[in-house]
Amino acid sequence: MPDLSQALTLAASELTLAIGALVLLMVGAFIGEKSARLVSILSVALLIAAAAVAATGPLGTAFNGAYVADPLAIYAKVAIYLASAVAVVLGGGWMQRTGIARFEFPILIVLAAVGMGMMVSSGDLISLYVGVELHSLALYILAAYHRDDLKASEAGLKYFVLGALSSGLLLYGSSLIYGFSGSMHFEDIAAYATANPGPGLIFGLVFLICGLAFKVSAAPFHMWTPDVYEGAPTPVVAFFTTAPKMAAMVLFARALSEGFLQAHDQWAQVLILIALASFVVGAWGGLAQKDIQRLLAYSSIANIGYAILGIAAGTEQGLQAMVMFMTLYMIDTMGFFAILLSLSRNGRPIRKIADLAGLKKDRPVTAIAITVLSLSVLGMPPFSGFWGKYYVFGAAASAGYWMVAAAGLVASVVAAFYYLRIIKLMWFDAAPDDVVATDKAPVEAQWIGWACAAFSFPLVIVGLTWLEPLTRIAATGFGAK
Repeated sequence: MPDLSQALTLAASELTLAIGALVLLMVGAFIGEKSARLVSILSVALLIAAAAVAATGPLGTAFNGAYVADPLAIYAKVAIYLASAVAVVLGGGWMQRTGIARFEFPILIVLAAVGMGMMVSSGDLISLYVGVELHSLALYILAAYHRDDLKASEAGLKYFVLGALSSGLLLYGSSLIYGFSGSMHFEDIAAYATANPGPGLIFGLVFLICGLAFKVSAAPFHMWTPDVYEGAPTPVVAFFTTAPKMAAMVLFARALSEGFLQAHDQWAQVLILIALASFVVGAWGGLAQKDIQRLLAYSSIANIGYAILGIAAGTEQGLQAMVMFMTLYMIDTMGFFAILLSLSRNGRPIRKIADLAGLKKDRPVTAIAITVLSLSVLGMPPFSGFWGKYYVFGAAASAGYWMVAAAGLVASVVAAFYYLRIIKLMWFDAAPDDVVATDKAPVEAQWIGWACAAFSFPLVIVGLTWLEPLTRIAATGFGAK
């Protein structure tokens, strides 16, 4: 009983969310669709409470090492739960505007957060797979949430089918690893890999990496990303680009560092190839896009390449750079999508890049916020995105991968074109004659977007003074070199 009590204490944040989601589901079922706003408010409170529980919880391992509560997991959970809470707020405003308010939306995000919490605390292959599938099942439904929209239904179906393929890769890789090492635990796998390095274990590791690369939409496993981002509802895409990406990247780092520490030279080569492919696909693929959400899909592919480069370095500095980069990237992209949700013209949401033409005249403050966030994502100093890439490139160069860092820098220059195009449309092009003034925006989306832009510049300098030490603590103990 003491061991069980300790295990439940360590997993208190996931238990809080799981039990809370069941209670909210009963509330929604008994009250009906009128409970959508109430369930959304309670879901936000639940996610914030879970973040507080995670931040103040003890450290240790539970369930025979299958569950790990360490500084990295706690940092990631707080970031994931808070980002999920913001996604619920954005989704509430979107549902009211579209007239499809349903109580299931925030509950699905809470359930996805449970899975993401499991992912970042995974200590073996079983908990890894359970966490990935729990959060993926909720994301499949969210992608097709607007079921009356053909593009949303198509997005959900594509995501589900390709997600099943990635799950197969994960299971096949895990079965090979278990077959050769005789254990599911990362520590035991690391001990076997050290004593008996062989091609069979590396073969399973490659399959595992491919399955996880799908979850973070890294090239060449990105085939689902542009279509899903274009077809899924905007608040759902805002959620996809933030919390699940952070969870999957932390899981990536944990599985490789704890299970295959001595095989760094092998898995680093695979990660570098994936990072380079992501640079190329994300930078050049976005040049021809006309849909904003599809453009942001290619932007996310490129940025995931930068985060993977931090893991490939195989050092504490590399993990810290990845965590720092993903945190700043989450803030930038959440702000961008929040502002996108706050904009509409002629009574319809803005979806095309050309719709932003002349925005400075209708909404000058919003145009400034989009400009700041665009410059930040492309990595222009002194915005927050610059500091994220600065840490990643520095870690890669320190580990000897300075040529790969140089390739990432070139990709950033190419990707700058489509962000500068957005800025040019807003500030120098005139709006079409048949476009009326922008409708009044939802207050919550507007303020979230402005707050993220304020953090990106100039508050990022203040933010780095506490973010940098936190990420350093989270990365403690990582390193294959």
